[in-house]
Amino acid sequence: MNGSICRLCDIECGETARVLSLSDENLLKERLSDLGFTEGTVVECIMKSPLGDPTAFLIRGAVIALRRDNSKHIAVEVMS
Repeated sequence: MNGSICRLCDIECGETARVLSLSDENLLKERLSDLGFTEGTVVECIMKSPLGDPTAFLIRGAVIALRRDNSKHIAVEVMS
């Protein structure tokens, strides 16, 4: 999936992606920005729960767990 554009919830463990954009929902966009999900930020998927929700991401040196309902609002470009 290298170079492809998808939602953050669709990347696999071990893949790295660059944030392209966030949803237009103001409250969600503000919350995700506060967590570090801003345009151009590199995010790595490091772990998925056994049922796939939530997923843990490494972002700016911190591990953040997001539910699919939130991570589907983040558009990313897969890097590796």
